Amino acid sequence: MKRRVVITGMGSVSSLGMGSDNLWKSIKVGKCGISRIERVDVSDLPAKVGAEIKDFNPSEFMEKKEVKRTDRFAQFALAAAQMAMEDSKLNLDKINKERMGVIIGTGVGGIETMLAQHREFLEKGYRRVSPFVVPMMIANMASGFIAIKYGARGFNECTVTACASSTNSIGDAFKVIQRNDAEIMIAGGAEASITGLTLAGFCASKAMTTNDDPATACRPFDLERNGFVLGEGAGILILEEFEHALNRGANIIAEIVGYGCTNDAFHITSPAEGGEGAARCMKLAIEDAGIESSDIGYINAHGTSTKANDKGETTAVKSVFGKHAYELSISSTKSMTGHLLGASGAIEAIITAFALKESFLPPTINYKTPDPECDLNYVPNEGKNADFTYALTNSFGFGGHNASLVLKTFNIN
Repeated sequence: MKRRVVITGMGSVSSLGMGSDNLWKSIKVGKCGISRIERVDVSDLPAKVGAEIKDFNPSEFMEKKEVKRTDRFAQFALAAAQMAMEDSKLNLDKINKERMGVIIGTGVGGIETMLAQHREFLEKGYRRVSPFVVPMMIANMASGFIAIKYGARGFNECTVTACASSTNSIGDAFKVIQRNDAEIMIAGGAEASITGLTLAGFCASKAMTTNDDPATACRPFDLERNGFVLGEGAGILILEEFEHALNRGANIIAEIVGYGCTNDAFHITSPAEGGEGAARCMKLAIEDAGIESSDIGYINAHGTSTKANDKGETTAVKSVFGKHAYELSISSTKSMTGHLLGASGAIEAIITAFALKESFLPPTINYKTPDPECDLNYVPNEGKNADFTYALTNSFGFGGHNASLVLKTFNIN
């Protein structure tokens, strides 16, 4: 019999505020966290807006010397992890830390450090390069720092699967607990890639929106959509074996019951025709959960606001759910958070867990002009109350990576 895995703590850093409660409150009312980019000069770039975090103070979560030795993406991860641990109310003195692990995903890692130190090297020579440059920029340091902070000596890794990274990290952590290799896993993702180079690269590939109005720039599934909006931040979840959580009287938020992972094996950036890889991924997650596709009541879509993704995901949903696709409620919360790349799946898993717990469907904001090729129910503009037991959350990334999770309303039975 498979061991049950529940969510007992959540923490987030996003443009919608610090902490998962603030994130959820903003999502419920359809608040947009997108603004004009201020951290880098965008005057010569076609993209002017992003879901930028403007009020983050890393000193609130770590000592000043640590701030100087960590990249922004790791700072986000540490902050979100602290909030998740506090939310879980875990007593670290009463757990076996060899049975507590960490998996943190990121698509890019410490790119801000890499760019700054490369500039220093070119202008001033190798003697001016920081001795901390390597540990600051490598992608696995978020999981490493979190393990050090909480003494988590169990299973530890970093997933780097582009925009699927943190959904993979949560799914992998779910499987680690399920197969009895841990009792507790700290899982999620972090990203801080709002840099000139990153923006230029996405602009060059014509993947980003050129709409410079922050309030309407991200419009998933809308006919007028013309690209995604880059975001930053982190989402961390505390996953725990059910009996372990029950025995300590934990507040259980939701249950993870299914995980699917596939690859398109088709193209480095474009999704497979008809969303074939995404469809197989959703099917695997549903099969892993041991339910029927008709049991799913809500999908938190990858929904990037690009022509190819939204059309492909819609087609994939239809192929998996058949007639039930038109009864489902689907939303893209990226319309409010922007696209956090490797951290997006973790933020969206948090939102999906809240949606189940409160029986509330988050909206897709900025939906005005229906697209004949995207003709499902995207919960346009306003969220609403609804009863559903199972929800699916999707993440798809460059390289053909696909990851899906099935979450369930917690019931002790």
